[in-house]
Amino acid sequence: MKKLLQDRVAIVTGAGAGLGRAHALELARHGARVLVNDVAGAHAGSPASAVADEIVRNGGSALAAAGDVTDYAAMQALVGRAMDEWQRVDILVNNAGILRDKSFSKMTLDDFRQVLDVHLMGSVHCAKAAWEIMREQRYGRIVMTTSSSGLYGNFGQANYSAAKMALVGLMQTLALEGAKYDIRVNCLAPTAATAMTEGLLLPDALERLAPASVSPALAALVAEDAPTRCILLAGAGGVESANITMTRGIFVEPGADAAQHIHARMDEIRDRAGELVPGTGFEQCQFELAKAGFDMPLP
Repeated sequence: MKKLLQDRVAIVTGAGAGLGRAHALELARHGARVLVNDVAGAHAGSPASAVADEIVRNGGSALAAAGDVTDYAAMQALVGRAMDEWQRVDILVNNAGILRDKSFSKMTLDDFRQVLDVHLMGSVHCAKAAWEIMREQRYGRIVMTTSSSGLYGNFGQANYSAAKMALVGLMQTLALEGAKYDIRVNCLAPTAATAMTEGLLLPDALERLAPASVSPALAALVAEDAPTRCILLAGAGGVESANITMTRGIFVEPGADAAQHIHARMDEIRDRAGELVPGTGFEQCQFELAKAGFDMPLP
């Protein structure tokens, strides 16, 4: 029986431990050839090398590769390594991440920038390095690692939350731009016990929140028949979907008293009954003009 990801070539960043390691092992289990990236290096005895060796021992195909996702040239070299070895790149899993948790009042701007550089720009670097290859081969599957902290907020994580929500916006637009090339782009919001969550969870929850329980959702997001522009949340066996929605809202005639009307009808504006999931950002404009009596087709 053909495996779900038979002979696909996958790059997983931050794959030396935790979620990245679990993702790499899961992709390999489904037949993918995996380039295991880790910032700590790819020398013998390194975490990335250990993961690659484990995949090979289990009958799979894998290589370890060093590289810091904040370095675009390093990510170009990473993609080049996959091309040299396997002549294509089918799957990119942007998993590498760091935490610099502090309340916003105590957080330095360096703490903020560093988290954005790793999570957001690191994902941009990797996607950019692989994008033209995926366009030329007319096939690609990219997963951004978002978080419930970005979707819903979390105390002490303003930097992390901003970066993780930014990845949702990146996903939305790359999925639109990649559609005609069969490049599908999705987000995964994991809940797992890793080094990044150490000390945040009760001990009896840690076993249930093993990273391996998240990775099957990742595999589904990179399959040949994967969705696109999908945000999956996964952890402890639970799998859910999140959406960025828009309520039906109201129409207020522009004028001097418009703000008072909006203020008085805020509950009606926020009523989620019949809310929408717009297909593009332009649909907000189209929807609002329709309320004002204008029929504006999509461009």
